Amino acid sequence: MSNDPLLQPYQLKHLTLRNRIIVTSHEPAYPEDGMPKERYRAYTVERAKGGVALTMTAGSAAVSRDSPPVFNNLLAYKDEIVPWIRQMTDAVHEEGAAIMIQLTHLGRRTRWDKGDWLPVLAPSHQREAAHRAFPKKIEDWDIERIIKDFADAAERMKAGGMDGVELEAYGHLIDQFSSPLTNELDGPYGGSLENRLRFCLDVFREMRKRVGDDFILGVRYTADERLAGGTDKADGLEISRRLKESGLIDYLNVIRGHIDTDPGLTDVIPIQGMASAPHLDFAGEIRAATQFPTFHAAKIQDVATARHAIASGKVDMIGMTRAHMTDPHIVRKIMEKREDDIRPCVGANYCLDRIYQGGLAFCIHNAATGREETMPHVVPPAPVRRKVVIVGAGPAGLEAARVAAERGHEVVVFEAASNPGGQIRLTAQSERRREMISIIDWRMSQCEKRGVTFHFNTWAEADTITAENPDVVIIATGGLPHTDVLTAGNDLVVSSWDIISGDVKPGSNVLIFDDAGDNAGLQAAEFIAKTGAKVEIMTPDRSFAPEVMAMNLVPYMRSLQRLDATFTVTFRLLSAERKGNQIVARIGSDYGGVEKERAFDQIVVNHGTIPLDELYFDLKPLSSNLGETSYDELIAGIPQSVVRNSDGKFQLFRIGDAVAARNTHAAIYDGLRLAKDL
Repeated sequence: MSNDPLLQPYQLKHLTLRNRIIVTSHEPAYPEDGMPKERYRAYTVERAKGGVALTMTAGSAAVSRDSPPVFNNLLAYKDEIVPWIRQMTDAVHEEGAAIMIQLTHLGRRTRWDKGDWLPVLAPSHQREAAHRAFPKKIEDWDIERIIKDFADAAERMKAGGMDGVELEAYGHLIDQFSSPLTNELDGPYGGSLENRLRFCLDVFREMRKRVGDDFILGVRYTADERLAGGTDKADGLEISRRLKESGLIDYLNVIRGHIDTDPGLTDVIPIQGMASAPHLDFAGEIRAATQFPTFHAAKIQDVATARHAIASGKVDMIGMTRAHMTDPHIVRKIMEKREDDIRPCVGANYCLDRIYQGGLAFCIHNAATGREETMPHVVPPAPVRRKVVIVGAGPAGLEAARVAAERGHEVVVFEAASNPGGQIRLTAQSERRREMISIIDWRMSQCEKRGVTFHFNTWAEADTITAENPDVVIIATGGLPHTDVLTAGNDLVVSSWDIISGDVKPGSNVLIFDDAGDNAGLQAAEFIAKTGAKVEIMTPDRSFAPEVMAMNLVPYMRSLQRLDATFTVTFRLLSAERKGNQIVARIGSDYGGVEKERAFDQIVVNHGTIPLDELYFDLKPLSSNLGETSYDELIAGIPQSVVRNSDGKFQLFRIGDAVAARNTHAAIYDGLRLAKDL
């Protein structure tokens, strides 16, 4: 028996949880036709294999047809979901974990032009900023219908083998009833706190009638909206007491904040550069006041913080949800005393930002997450040991090196710089994004444990590589900034990298032409504006920084809006010309009919990268495959077998930005899916 607080079992009513770590409800957007099919099941089961005590699915599953998901969620109002749920719950239980699901009615937090095009509804006509729909004010027959829908859905989940159901009561319909900001009803469901809380308790009461006492019911709710006129801390404590005293529920899962805007959502679910565990003490106050089982999750990204949460008695179960997207085997590694092998969550929030833009949730530096059917979290050994030479120690090269070394190959890495990291080392120049360097540090540690040989400060030529007598060569040299995009005056501009690295001093009146829309443009803008300079970020798109996405945009805006920074959309920088000590920019628009001139003392261009591929093309005629990657074999997950040159001595591949400008996740995915089959 371990004395680690995290590894102690916990008795929740009739359910024994094997330790204190949970994955809280979240929707990775993997459903197919609203059902948790193979991809969803494989993702969920992997966390159970990794040792977690309880995994909660869906964030959240819809109980009614007039609660259409705004991204790909489970549809708990369909009877056909039951056998799919049963397959998933059986598989999770076989791994020794418990499993629950979160149910919801979105209320106004959706759109009328989704699903069946039914009216959005809420306890008022007030629109939610995030989804923009003006809701119908809910009627008595709506309330009766939705309470029944919740109970029907809970019954389906019990039939599917779930251990329990959690209700989502922050930002969704149940919270829209309880908050004075969104409830404009008269009694019995509006007015006093007792009346506003009635809908939530009526839902629980009807569910309990259907599922009985041998089924866990819990609630994830906001106990402090942190909005003027909303549910405040005093209200939250009273709500918590009333939930406990109702006798209808088995635990509280505490949230602090509101999610009706991107900034509000980001404060509830903090990203990199924001404080760790910002609401943990508040959750502890709720537990102390109620003496009731209390769960919590919000940027609990490391084991030390989770251990403190349990050891100090602040909560009974601690959620490490995004951390388990990064490494599903956290608990197993704790048990094996291998905490230094845990792949760290860096808070990049690529996972959540993708789903809010309609994509699947992927971890920025674990490309196996969400791809469990085809990509390994634990890399198996290769049948034959080979020598693999990799050029470039950025994220693509280091992932290829790590995976090839885990396969048992002899791996040698050449890097021109004095340190590993590539573009991530630039990203980490911003204090707020310093956590990103853990992507590199973890891979370096894993490579060093497996005997990878590194040659830094080495500019590899073709002779350098051939002298190693390799079996496989992987070019991961990345790219260089592409600034040659103007019709004239390209010599007058600098790149975003020049600013971020400190190689070029910021001007005092600066134009950033951001045609890539990624972090580098905003990062350079922040560097410049913090010097006191005036900076304008211009894009030809109809929105700025689309690759940064919603939650990652929040800290940039909080910084830049306080400084002398402006944003200009739908205009394109055409050319630049030196006039005295100024650079005159000629500006047009893709929409046509506009041309004007503006003067600046510095112009920065952010337009992605051009592959640094000379070495690849030097080696190409010497290789057996002439550099060809079989996409069919890559996708099928089988070894590369292309032979185009029988005299070639080695296979040659290139990955990451050495192919084309993409992002960190793409680079790491390239490295994993190529090297896992070497």
